[in-house]
Amino acid sequence: MRVRTLFAILGLAALAASGAAAQGRPVPVERDPAPTFRSGVEMVTVRVSVRDRNGRIVRDLSRDDFRLIDSGFGRPIESVFASDAALSVAVLVDISGSMAIDRNIDRARRAVEALVDSLQSGRDELALFTFDTVLREIAPFTSDLARIGVPTLTESPFGQTSLYDAVADAATLVGRRGNRHRALLVVTDGVDNGSLRTAGEVSSVASAIAVPVHVMTVGGPLDRRDGIGGAAGADGEIVAASLADLARWTGGSVRATGTRDDLLAALAELLTGLRYQYVLTFQPGFRRGWHPIEIRTADDNLVVHARGGYVAGRARLKW
Repeated sequence: MRVRTLFAILGLAALAASGAAAQGRPVPVERDPAPTFRSGVEMVTVRVSVRDRNGRIVRDLSRDDFRLIDSGFGRPIESVFASDAALSVAVLVDISGSMAIDRNIDRARRAVEALVDSLQSGRDELALFTFDTVLREIAPFTSDLARIGVPTLTESPFGQTSLYDAVADAATLVGRRGNRHRALLVVTDGVDNGSLRTAGEVSSVASAIAVPVHVMTVGGPLDRRDGIGGAAGADGEIVAASLADLARWTGGSVRATGTRDDLLAALAELLTGLRYQYVLTFQPGFRRGWHPIEIRTADDNLVVHARGGYVAGRARLKW
């Protein structure tokens, strides 16, 4: 079944913060225009995962432990609370022709099987999609995880790869799920040679709807390059670097899974980070459009994972 979604592609502004926003240096505070009055402004919500340098999840942080940089300016955080919630995960499996190389499709099937075994049936929910040039829903969201498994993936790899298009459409579907910790897991060899959208356009969509995109590679140039650089698409784009950027901008990650041990370790780390998250809320900036953000902690030794920005403009100023 082909899944069609209609949405406007959001412009992605420059993601690099200004030099004054560098770690350890004072951050300027944005001054709101005057006179202003806000009525019914929606708060921005960002889910954050925090780890120490050894990769362990950090718990029990408070609002005072976080710093928010919005378009190079410091912005107050209204509230912070931690939640340990059920998961809503969509798995997007690449079945294009390149996945037939080195039996990568078999590695993808094993990844789906391992993920099903790692989730909590009856609590977590999972959906399964495949793609080549078309996105197909193989199994809708369900908490009956026994319905999803390796036998569901019966297609033979064929055709070109519209990776970015499939990610955008699947992320939009995940964004409609309920009050859970949501994520999109893409299982691919990292080659895109058929998308109409770019990695930047897709990441702006996924970031705006707060869906982190996690990429799990099964062979191909991403495994050899640790997720950065190297694989050139049909138009000369460095595909691997773009995938890594897409994941980073949405608060996701890229993980190479060359062996079964790599796969199990990557899934354990991924699910632990998804299940326990901090939820930060703040008022959006006054400027319409895309706002790149950076979230830091007072402790420089901690590593923060969060989406790269938000879109302001639906609830605006009244003069």
